[in-house]
Amino acid sequence: MEFKKVVGNRRSIRYYQPWRDVEREKIQTILEAARLASRVMNAPYPKPVVVYRKELSEAEVNSFKTPTTTAQLDMAPVWIFWYANMDALKDAHENGTLHGLVDVGALNPSHGWSHSYIEDIVWAQLLHPLSSSKEIMTTLVSEETALAICQALLCAVDEGLGTQLVSCNFAVANEMLGVPSNYIPVWVQLLGYPAEDPQTGGQRPRETLEEMASEGKFGNPFVPDPKVTEKLREAGMIQDTAPAPWRQAELRALAHMLDLPE
Repeated sequence: MEFKKVVGNRRSIRYYQPWRDVEREKIQTILEAARLASRVMNAPYPKPVVVYRKELSEAEVNSFKTPTTTAQLDMAPVWIFWYANMDALKDAHENGTLHGLVDVGALNPSHGWSHSYIEDIVWAQLLHPLSSSKEIMTTLVSEETALAICQALLCAVDEGLGTQLVSCNFAVANEMLGVPSNYIPVWVQLLGYPAEDPQTGGQRPRETLEEMASEGKFGNPFVPDPKVTEKLREAGMIQDTAPAPWRQAELRALAHMLDLPE
């Protein structure tokens, strides 16, 4: 699928085919997409754990639920628990990650980079102080892991799957999954084949581009070019906004089929 169409087709899917497993090949592809995401210092921030619902008891499934995460967990065959490594900067420094980027030509002398610059300036004066602050590191590792999750979401759509980010009872998850104490939870990504129409009746209502973005200075709206907007619509990035006239009928049919409240 073309990238713009992948972006346009992405939805938070809440109805899955619980009887249909997700191929392990597709799970690996999604994890690889996350592994190749942009990273500050090329550090090991994302630490996902793949869990298969069919391997859990009903009591274990229920123990993960929160008031806003219920039926989805019953239906989605695969859950990816995304954790962020609080020691990512320290791990990267100990493993010589930045030195390696200099060696392969990713960080260049023309921009001031060298092994000594990394040790004397970048690590000693910038990254080491940052790594000692729990507050700063919590924000940093969560943001960096979110970049990986974003690519995992888009890759799932490209693989023909439904996907959604949800929370869960992470106190239970941490213990059950044996999560190290230096990992913090970010999101749970659900995977499965959608039982609902993958476009869910249209794109979610959002603010306009002018309302979201500024140009030149804050408060000066970025006014879109209608020709570009039409080009993006033709490419499938911009689609009709929900709701489609048939959406409520679909929701009632799904609830009946999956024995859910109407």
